[in-house]
Amino acid sequence: MSENSAAPGTPPATATAPGPQPEPIRFFGTTWVDHDGGYGLRRVGVAVGSLAAAVAACFLLRFAYQGLEIAEVGGIVGMLVIAMFSICSAIAFRKTWEGFAARPKDPDREDSLRGLKSIGFIGSLLAYFVRSLTEAPGEKLRRTEYETARAQFEKRRSTRTGNPAARRTSGRKRPKRG
Repeated sequence: MSENSAAPGTPPATATAPGPQPEPIRFFGTTWVDHDGGYGLRRVGVAVGSLAAAVAACFLLRFAYQGLEIAEVGGIVGMLVIAMFSICSAIAFRKTWEGFAARPKDPDREDSLRGLKSIGFIGSLLAYFVRSLTEAPGEKLRRTEYETARAQFEKRRSTRTGNPAARRTSGRKRPKRG
C-alpha cells in the first residue's frame, strides 16, 4: 500500500489550521479561496454546464408545449403555461441571484418559494451561468464572511496572549499571612 492512498484531487489528511475554515461552494469546494485546484476550469465547466442544462430544459418545455398543441387544449391553456414558466423563471432568477449576494433573511419564506423556484428552474440555471462568468456563484458572499471571521479570530487570538496569572501579580501585591 502506498503512503498516498487518498483519491486524486483530495487534500492530504493533515491537521487543520486553527481558526475558521472556508465554507465549500457546490462544484468548487474550497478552491475559491486561493483560486487553485482547477478553479478556472471549474468555472468554465459550471458556465457551460448550466447553459447546456438551460438549453436542454427549453427544448423539453418546447416538447411539452407541442404536446399541448397536439392535445388541442385551447389557446388560453397554452398562454397560461407560457406565462407560468416565464414568471416562475424570472422569480427563480432573481431569488437565485440574491442568494449569491446575501444570506436569506427569512429561511421559512425561502422554503415556501422552493416549489416556485423548481418550476422556474431555467431562471436558476441562467443565474448560475451569468454569475459563473465573473466568479464562482456565491464566492463574494463567502469570501466576505470568511475574511471577517478570520479577522475576528486573529483579533481575539492577539488579545489573549500571555499568562493571565502573571498579570494578576503585576498590579497590587497581596499581604502575606503570617
